[in-house]
Amino acid sequence: MLGVQAAGSMTPPRQPHRALSVCEGLSASPRAGLSSGSAHDAGEASALDGGRQPEERFVDDAPERDAWVALLTVPGLGPVAFAGLLARFGSARAVLDAAVGTNDDVGSSQAMAALGADLAGRIRHQIAEADRTISVVRSLGLKVVTLDNPEYPDRLRLVEMPPPLLFVRGSTAALNAPSAVAVVGTRRPTDKGRMIAGWIGSALARAGSVVVSGLAVGIDGAAHSAVVGEGLPTVAVLGGGHARLFPQAHERLADAIVEAGGAIVAELPPETPATRGTFPRRNRLVSGLSDATVVVEAGRRSGALITAGWALEQGRECFLVPGPLDAPTSEGCHAFLRGFPGQTRVVCGVAELIEDLGLTPGVAASDEGGSSEESRSRNGRPGPVAPGASVNAVLASLGPVERSVAESLVKGPVTTDELARQSGLPGATILSAITLLELRGLVVGSYGRYMPAGALARWPTNRSAASLPVVGPR
Repeated sequence: MLGVQAAGSMTPPRQPHRALSVCEGLSASPRAGLSSGSAHDAGEASALDGGRQPEERFVDDAPERDAWVALLTVPGLGPVAFAGLLARFGSARAVLDAAVGTNDDVGSSQAMAALGADLAGRIRHQIAEADRTISVVRSLGLKVVTLDNPEYPDRLRLVEMPPPLLFVRGSTAALNAPSAVAVVGTRRPTDKGRMIAGWIGSALARAGSVVVSGLAVGIDGAAHSAVVGEGLPTVAVLGGGHARLFPQAHERLADAIVEAGGAIVAELPPETPATRGTFPRRNRLVSGLSDATVVVEAGRRSGALITAGWALEQGRECFLVPGPLDAPTSEGCHAFLRGFPGQTRVVCGVAELIEDLGLTPGVAASDEGGSSEESRSRNGRPGPVAPGASVNAVLASLGPVERSVAESLVKGPVTTDELARQSGLPGATILSAITLLELRGLVVGSYGRYMPAGALARWPTNRSAASLPVVGPR
């Protein structure tokens, strides 16, 4: 598979050129839609890569970034051809100039001829749509990070054909953390699988690693929630655009990720819906943003295995959590371990995983350095507990009703009816307590059942196996 760099560096030379009048309305925040490299794409690149070679980076001005956006949303123009255009014309703005033909001199005519009538026409049509696109990006408060930007993730820059643009909501610093590990799995996990994902996510975050996942329901959501519960950063990669957040059920979780110093990332335009075809691209970014990928539960056809496959292709480590031989949610993990015996590793335990990854168990300091009281008062709502707080410390910080509910949840997932029977409290009181616990990142619900998250879901390293709670349907 050809990488972007096969068509030449994507760093245009610093050279004078006149900005297009038709593009003067384009400004700082773009949207990036890019097609995968096709035969047509590669053909355009080969026809254009004979021009000047870039000399230095020059994509740090808003009009040039907007020009990148306009070009990368042109139908049929993928990253390979885009790189060829930059090599031939020197900058994205120069390409737009050539497409519109703002100059009547011989050089302009030659540039138009080099583009070709079809490509020039497609570019001119897209310019008319670009202003609206950029307006949407601005309204969402997204940051556009180009491949030439120092904030672009170094890990992702190393993969074949990295996306030229990323749309980021939240902290771009989370994308370049010293350690990043992906935690992925099925959308239909068992209760035990959710809890294991929470254990792993929490332990990784406290060991100083940023947890990367796909914001999907199931294992992804459990991992993200556990990290948010620690008040530490996690990175979620979308399968569509920011304006079409999928799944909508995780809108609150996405907000919490940003508040905790993490980031929501997409390579597709904000208004692009998530489809079956976009998720494999999302999975490639999840593994590409990570040093290693951990699969907790996966069926034989789970998308999590696509992420694991990308990890191996990108030269990253891959770990899989084994399960019961007759469990459908373990079939994919077992088959992958059997199919790649020399390239994958078994997760034998959370502590062992931390050791295998070369991380140091411990408490990661909060970037903001704020107190737990400050965290609780954010937006006038209770926030995540202080990073590193023990389960007993968390329970002690709760009111009597919330503590009673939390103590029941630590023993395993339950429904509100079961909580009401166990505690003798009215259902409305139980729901109120669960809401408060959810706001603090201590509880996550799915299909009517609630289970511990964050600090309440930590791996019980100081307890014997016999004392572990029995988790499963009651």
